[in-house]
Amino acid sequence: MSQEKISNLIESLGVSKHGYGDLKGLVPIQYKELTTGISIAIRLSDAIMNEISDKAPTHTYFHHYRSVNAFIDHVTLRVVMLLQSLGYHAVAIPASQSINQPGYDYSGVFQHRTAATHAGMGWIGKNACLITPEFGPRVRLGTILTNMEVGFDEPFLKSECGSCNICVTKCPPIALVGNNWTGSNNRDELVDAKVCSTHMSTHYKHIGRGVVCGICVKSCPIGKERISL
Repeated sequence: MSQEKISNLIESLGVSKHGYGDLKGLVPIQYKELTTGISIAIRLSDAIMNEISDKAPTHTYFHHYRSVNAFIDHVTLRVVMLLQSLGYHAVAIPASQSINQPGYDYSGVFQHRTAATHAGMGWIGKNACLITPEFGPRVRLGTILTNMEVGFDEPFLKSECGSCNICVTKCPPIALVGNNWTGSNNRDELVDAKVCSTHMSTHYKHIGRGVVCGICVKSCPIGKERISL
């Protein structure tokens, strides 16, 4: 019944997709009791994504990216509030946050993509982004960690990118390695996060603070194949 209430709230808020994953042994030590992961995905605007060129993102995409992040934080806060009212503990992972401390290396306190793959939302592509079967990588993710017991979704355990390398060839700084995700390989086997971040800071800062790119996301054929014209 509690899981149904959570799902009803998530769907009522307009979330594109959500799932429940078993994160035992994966969460940071401070959240060791919160091993149920609730993953949500918000679909990005195809019209805005299609404006991104092979060389640079747009001001509109930068604004859209930040707006969706703010919406995700609102949704996950609402879910945490409901979980607490039902007697559970819960923490919302920020939609977009890098911890500026040694050992984090351009990452947050917990990876949304880890929660999403374990919740059956999709797999990690060669662009190191979550690829959903419905929308490709044209999504932004949110995560709630909780101690609520739920029925878990079937996790994704391997990549479905196959031999496709479009995102790899489109990456301006050549930050993408080109390996398929296996369910256990490290991020640096897929992408050089420092090269990616440095390129964005160097070339796109005129677009806005907290620069973003999106070229590899826009280029994925899975996202494009689902667009209705």
